[in-house]
Amino acid sequence: MQSLTIRRPDDWHVHLRDGEMLRVVAPFTARQFARAVVMPNLVPPITTIPAAADYRERIWEAAGREFRPLMTYYLTDESNPDVVESGFNDDVWIAAKLYPANATTNSAFGVTDVHNLHPTLERMQRIGMVLCVHGEVTDPDVDVFDREAVFIDRVLIGLTRDFPDLKIVLEHITTAEAADFVRDAGPNIAATITPQHLHLNRNALFAGGLRPHAYCLPVAKREKHRLAVRAAAVSGLPKFFLGTDTAPHARHAKESACGCAGIFNAPYALESYATVFEEEGALDKFEGFASEHGANFYALPLNEGTVTLERDEEYVPERLGIGDIELVPFHAGQRLNWTFAG
Repeated sequence: MQSLTIRRPDDWHVHLRDGEMLRVVAPFTARQFARAVVMPNLVPPITTIPAAADYRERIWEAAGREFRPLMTYYLTDESNPDVVESGFNDDVWIAAKLYPANATTNSAFGVTDVHNLHPTLERMQRIGMVLCVHGEVTDPDVDVFDREAVFIDRVLIGLTRDFPDLKIVLEHITTAEAADFVRDAGPNIAATITPQHLHLNRNALFAGGLRPHAYCLPVAKREKHRLAVRAAAVSGLPKFFLGTDTAPHARHAKESACGCAGIFNAPYALESYATVFEEEGALDKFEGFASEHGANFYALPLNEGTVTLERDEEYVPERLGIGDIELVPFHAGQRLNWTFAG
């Protein structure tokens, strides 16, 4: 196959940041994707309708009006069900995001006990609003490589029992336990999968030294987990769909004594995914994963346009950025098997 044309895809999990960083990175996502679910973990977080509406305007200024940002609400212990429902009914946000407090970047305002959310989750279940979940516990006694699996046992199983009709997306899954849980759960449970968790296992963090640009949260796991996540992505099951979790940080913030978690994969996201699907002999499943499953889960119409990838080597530069912002893209210095033709 020398070219691959699919329905224009969507990215169901992105971090676009704000300010100058937003202006630099948003065009990369808009170049490949028609829509994107935008995470609300700014400082301060997006917890009000005006804040979400203003942020959406800033995204449009950076990415253009043809791109559709799908906003999310940042859940806290004090979340008000009426505010959540009002923003959803007014098409200000499409989902709410559950960050366990201090689980990842800008999550200090997150939820300390999921039971504090029960009134809000009951309301979301009733109105059909999606809950997006960063699925890790933050208990310091739990090994960092086990935090996703423990979250499923301690939190997610209870959530699905208490709210059996709540639509839940377990974001950026990294383990066989997560893939199995989502596959075996009801049709209202789904998962996003990033490119980095299809390509990297935890050895990438230590290949020839500490590799900060392979560090994200949840961290990459053992090879058996990478293979399980790859199998889920290429399975064709509608529960699994594309969510890059692109998370840009300036190079100096990554290459520091306490480097930030996050991988900037937006510039070559489709090329990265297509390389995996080709390796797995599953290019016929790529359009569903990239362009259909997520929209169907969120009850949105499929996009009308198409994009084309060509079978040709794509060299990923060592650095990207504008002005004072320097970024290291995923696959920096490597060659991918596909190039984005538009």
